[in-house]
Amino acid sequence: MYAILGLGNPGELYHRTRHNLGFTVVDHLAVQLKIEWEEADLYLFAPGRIEEVPVVLVKPTTFVNRSGLAALRLKQRFPVSTEELLVVSDDVNLPLGKTRLRLEGSDGGHKGLASLIWNLCSDQFPRLRLGIGPLPEETDLTEFVLREFRAEELPVVNTMVSRAIEGIRLFVCSGAEQAREFLSQP
Repeated sequence: MYAILGLGNPGELYHRTRHNLGFTVVDHLAVQLKIEWEEADLYLFAPGRIEEVPVVLVKPTTFVNRSGLAALRLKQRFPVSTEELLVVSDDVNLPLGKTRLRLEGSDGGHKGLASLIWNLCSDQFPRLRLGIGPLPEETDLTEFVLREFRAEELPVVNTMVSRAIEGIRLFVCSGAEQAREFLSQP
């Protein structure tokens, strides 16, 4: 079983912000898979299958910087190893529209990834990073990630979300290397 954990902040106020790209991806994937969200303690989940592989889509109901707490609860409920927990997050260090799959590593300054590393006691989990950068000069990082995308950015964002979903499908069905190769293409 794989868990696809999208990072984001709960509530309508944050719904369309840059920081909620992880939620956007798993929401679109849930629609494609025709699966419904259910409530659990600290997260929403949607069990389903990608082809014949069992998956659970996850959205923490904590704020991004406490996502690790939701991941711990998830791992108590579902038989998912850390290596089978694919985290989908925004990344200000990647240009808008760029996608990258890493199988391990640091938090890169992302507080949600830092929370996951701390709570899971490991940085050995895959993460699908979605570019929202660059950070404009003299702009506060928190303010930037909590902004909505500009209208002219939406076509790039929509393409990136579709690409991320295809990457997730490859990750689950064909393995990390094929997914990484696909997601790193320009």
